[in-house]
Amino acid sequence: KQWYQRRVAITAGIRKNSSFLVKSLGTTLSKEPNNLSGKNSFKANGLVNKKVVGVKAGDKGVVLTTRSRSKTSSYTLNKGGRRTIKTIKAVTAGSHLRPDLTDAAIRKASALLRSQSSKVNTKRRSRKFKN
Repeated sequence: KQWYQRRVAITAGIRKNSSFLVKSLGTTLSKEPNNLSGKNSFKANGLVNKKVVGVKAGDKGVVLTTRSRSKTSSYTLNKGGRRTIKTIKAVTAGSHLRPDLTDAAIRKASALLRSQSSKVNTKRRSRKFKN
């Protein structure tokens, strides 16, 4: 209970005064590392929680970062979209790390993979007009 009270107190201090805050159109967002949803809330905070899940873009693929207690681990996932999603599910929900952040991690990883894939342009066929 004591660690939880300390983290809530830290969050209360960071909530309105932080270098990561972005205020736009009446909403307050956060750009801190390991914040999957970008919301300025205790649940999504990547600085004060004991267990943290983060997804960011890598060279070819996605880098999944996890932190529990004091151990930080990074995994580079570049074997394809379905395998990446399966690994994220196994790490977050399967190992009971942060099952509440599984959907947010999958959404962010999917968006990053979609942005990295090059769009294939198909050549349009030209019609032959009858005269």
